Amino acid sequence: MYSTSNRPRVYRSRGRRRLLAARSIALGVVAATLAGTGLLIGSRLAGWGPAQQVAPAKATPTALTPEIVARFDAAAEAARADGIELGIRSGWRSAEEQRRLYDDAVAEHGVEEARRIVLPPEHSAHVAGSAVDITPYAGATWLEARAEEYGLCRTYANEWWHFEVTGAVGDRCPDLKPDASVDW
Repeated sequence: MYSTSNRPRVYRSRGRRRLLAARSIALGVVAATLAGTGLLIGSRLAGWGPAQQVAPAKATPTALTPEIVARFDAAAEAARADGIELGIRSGWRSAEEQRRLYDDAVAEHGVEEARRIVLPPEHSAHVAGSAVDITPYAGATWLEARAEEYGLCRTYANEWWHFEVTGAVGDRCPDLKPDASVDW
């Protein structure tokens, strides 16, 4: 189980907490509904929280693509058999969330450094639903060693956690890019 002590402390306004609570309740209702249909995947497609099951993603602008879900799920099952935890810290992001991450990085680090660590929404594979940030480090290391087998490739040298669908399962992964700034 993912320890909450590993999470960075985040301070949110009361309105933001209420919005997040409402979203959590809505997700719980959806999960409970899907549990009755047998459509749940056994992988850890979750954020910071404890292991959760989620419905298979649909190729819509609001979800991970079915291709990345299937590839991650196969990898997670194999990792589990090897005694390795493989989870997703972050997957699909809305354009608004990606814009906020980019704007926050610019405010904290300046434009040049922000370009190295986060892409604006129009360039982000997270917004397209074809990228995931893997957790923990041991799981990411395990996946990187088997990237071609599952068709999930690490793409940036400065981000050990970021994996994308870059070709067909079995294809050689492309060389690592130094950082996200090359994708502008």
